[in-house]
This record gives sequence, C-alpha cells and structure tokens, in this order.
Amino acid sequence: MLKKLLLILFLLSLLSSVSQENKIKALVGGTLIDGFGSDPIKNSVIIIEGEKIKAVGTMDNILIPKDAEVISTEGMTVLPGLWDMHVHTMINGHSDYTYWDKTYPPLFKDVIMPSSAEQLLMAGVTSARDLGGPLEESIAVRDAINKGEIPGATLYVSGPFIQKKPYPGTEDFRWGVNGAEDGRKKIQKLAKAGVDVIKLIDQDQMTMEELKAVVDEAHKNNLKVVAHGHRPEEIRRGLQVGADCFEHTGLSSAPRYPDDIMSLIKERTADMSQGPLFWCPTVEGLYNYEYMRDNPEKLDNDSWHRGLPDSVIVDIKNSIKHPDRLPYFQLTPSRKPTLETKIKQLLDAGVVLMIGTDSGIPMKFHSQSTWNELDVWVNEFGIDPMYAIRGATYWPALWMGVADEVGTVTPGKYADIIAVEGDVLRYISLLQDVDMVIKHGKRYK
Repeated sequence: MLKKLLLILFLLSLLSSVSQENKIKALVGGTLIDGFGSDPIKNSVIIIEGEKIKAVGTMDNILIPKDAEVISTEGMTVLPGLWDMHVHTMINGHSDYTYWDKTYPPLFKDVIMPSSAEQLLMAGVTSARDLGGPLEESIAVRDAINKGEIPGATLYVSGPFIQKKPYPGTEDFRWGVNGAEDGRKKIQKLAKAGVDVIKLIDQDQMTMEELKAVVDEAHKNNLKVVAHGHRPEEIRRGLQVGADCFEHTGLSSAPRYPDDIMSLIKERTADMSQGPLFWCPTVEGLYNYEYMRDNPEKLDNDSWHRGLPDSVIVDIKNSIKHPDRLPYFQLTPSRKPTLETKIKQLLDAGVVLMIGTDSGIPMKFHSQSTWNELDVWVNEFGIDPMYAIRGATYWPALWMGVADEVGTVTPGKYADIIAVEGDVLRYISLLQDVDMVIKHGKRYK
C-alpha cells in the first residue's frame, strides 16, 4: 500500500512539473534585444509555449493569453541566452594543470563537468562550445543535459584536442597524430562517437599532409574545425587547410600580427564563397589578470562553488592563494598592451569576432568569465555593445549550425532567453548578475 501511495505521489509531482513547464509564459514590458542587431523593442511581449517561442511583439500588438503566467520584465533588458564559444568544463580555475589532471579525472563526468555546465547556465550562458575534454565524459555530460537529466548550458563538445603529440599525462583528452592516415582515423573515431566540432592545436608542429587529412576528414563528416591562433605559423597553416574558426590572440608579446598574416586573413575574408572567417580572441583572462592579482578578494565570489564539493573548493582556493606567483600569468603584463591592437587588426580585416573566454583556466571561473569578455570588448576596446552581444548570440548559433533553433528571440525557436535589470547597451557590465534565465522554456533563475 505504501509503495502504491509513493508511486501516486511521484506521478502527481511529475505531472505538476510537466504542466508547469508546458504552461504558457508571457514576458511583458522589457526592452528586447532580439539578436539581429536592429534597434531594441521597447515594451516588448514574448509568448512562450512549452519549449518554444510562440510570438514576439509589443504590448500594443500582442494579445496575452488569459491562461498565461505573466512575468514582468519592466525596467529590464531581455535578450537571447548568451553563448560562450570557448569553455573547458573539465577544469575550474585551479592553477596547477598537472596536479588537476592527475587528481580529478574520476570526478569529471559526475561532478566537475556538470558543475561547470550549471555555473555557465546560471550566469546566463545557455549554450557553450566545450573545446577539449575526455571523449566519453564530454558526450555523457552533453547528452545528460540535452535529456533534461541535469541542469546546464547546452554543450557542443569537441572531445579530445587533436595535436601532434599529447603532453605527458594528458592522453585521455589529447590525441596525437602520427601520419595522415592516423589523423583520418582519429577524426573518424570522434565523428562516430558523435562530437559536434573538432579542436585542432599546435598545427605548426604537424606536417601539411597530416593537417590536410585532419581538416578534410572533419569536413567530410560535417564537422567544423576550430584551430589555435597562438603562433603565426599556426594561423598560416590553419588558413591554408581551411580551418573554420581561430582561437586566442597569440602567446607572445609581439605588438601586432605580422603583415603576411594580415594579408592572408584579408585574402580569406575577401573570398565570401567560404563564408565569414570567425575568431574567438579570448582576451578577458589576460586583460583582467593584473586587476585580479591586485584585488584578489574578487576571487571570493562564491558563484563558482556551485556543484563542487567543499574539498574541491578548498583545493582550488589554495592553488590560487598567491595570484602574483602563478607561472601561467608571468608574461601576461607584456601581452596585455598588444590585445587591443590585435583585435582591431582582426576587425579591420573583416573577421567576425565571437565571444569565447577559455573559462576554467587558472582564476577564471565559468560563472564569471563570459560577462567579463563582453565588458572588456565594450569598455576597454570600444567595440559597439550590439556587435558584442551578437558575438555572444546570433553568430555563435549560426557558426554551430543551429541558427534555426536558437541565437535570436524569434517565433518558432527555443525559448533560450535571459533578462537583466537596466540597460545593457549602456552598461554591459550589468550582465555580471543576470536576473532571469530561461532555457528551452524552463525558468532556472
């Protein structure tokens, strides 16, 4: 009898949960930035039915259904859920990679990676490109999120890095390539496993035959290739074999990209038969390092604790106790002055920039990185805030091939929507504290 009663109670709670999710919602009164780049829509109304957006308009031309749950967004900016196009869910701000890679792999699938994905979601990041991680765990966490088994940003995963040789102790999430045929087989294995994208690094250490085999095989399997842009030869070779997106702004303190690199980039952007050339500069960690070093209390924000056991939190805290001593950042003060110049070189060459952060690297947490990247673009480099927002909404969805599903607030697309008090076009840093997060019609915050 008790078992029957418990079963009934469970079914009732399940039905209640489903009915709440399927209930019509009306977001009423906010200023909507829909992701297409035109003027914001004041006094906006968005009707959500189930997982999808049913209608978008204003209080003057949209009839709010009588049975709708009305959610006031007055005084708020409403916009598509953000994307972060360069995250690492397998790491979470710890300063010692070698130690982390030895200690925490058993927790990746059930603790570390789900925690990272949920932190992203609660920061208003409803979709993210996870570039580099163990294959089985990456697929498992992505699929668990997609099935609604755990909360988190929708992940598009690369699985292991593809490179010439894995660094010692990293073979589970870095795969080496030994010859063109081996490169093809590695990509075939990733494609069969169901990855969403290929992450290619250290391409200046590969032969051109290996590189071409990797990229061609990826494209044959409808997988785009994301390539490192740290060193000039990486960029040259990446462009030559047709990489689809470049990451970072370079490891060196050289003040500008070399002229021949810029000529190659301009030649590529001039050939629109290939579509735009995309780039994630990932600058905020570099730009903000000195401030974090000198104001370490910023690291006490507990948003990055979500989902992590106390022992892991303490371990991360201890590893970043002395930010000024971290080897990872010693050259950063020399690199920082070059960032704005390099970003402007890319913009002037016609490259489309997307928001990506490298979140998870030392002192850079999934709960804080994305808004910081937007803030640096707008307030330090003078990039138009609407351009920056599109770099975190419209363009990522298009690049990922899901622009018919997400990326803009449009009828028929999934209701991935965030809202924040105030005007983000005037104060982009308001995104550090997103007030409302809806993903696939379900309100998480």
